[in-house]
Amino acid sequence: MTNTRTIRDPEQRKKDLLARLAEEVDIWVASASADGTPYLVPLAFHWDGTDIWLCTRLTNPTGRNLRTGGRARLSLGHTRDVVLIDGEVTTLSVGDVPAAAIEEFAAKCGWDPRNSGPAYGWFRVRPTAVEAWHEEPELAGRHLMRDGAWVV
Repeated sequence: MTNTRTIRDPEQRKKDLLARLAEEVDIWVASASADGTPYLVPLAFHWDGTDIWLCTRLTNPTGRNLRTGGRARLSLGHTRDVVLIDGEVTTLSVGDVPAAAIEEFAAKCGWDPRNSGPAYGWFRVRPTAVEAWHEEPELAGRHLMRDGAWVV
């Protein structure tokens, strides 16, 4: 396949990424169990400008992995428009989540986990690394964040 897209500079990639985080409802969440078994599931999410908020059952494999592993890789897009986000995970009870994060999550996703009972936990993912690219011509300059700091 021939790439006919204009190659974006890092600033445009960051702008596109932030727009996607604000607009998209679901994100792929990759985690691993203590024995290394990988799990990949889509979850609803909310981006508050600093953190990505997820909510899922504490007892399912992803909930257990996020709680015990403390790290996750998140992904948006398809194979020709990639966003990869590595982050540190903090598990929180509903009482410890900022009210604005819950309200904005519920408004964006159309689901308020507070109505689903205590089996659900909240997970704050603080990005530590972000990459974004459209196909091979954009591999150079794909790193938008390293060590928790934007590089663009």
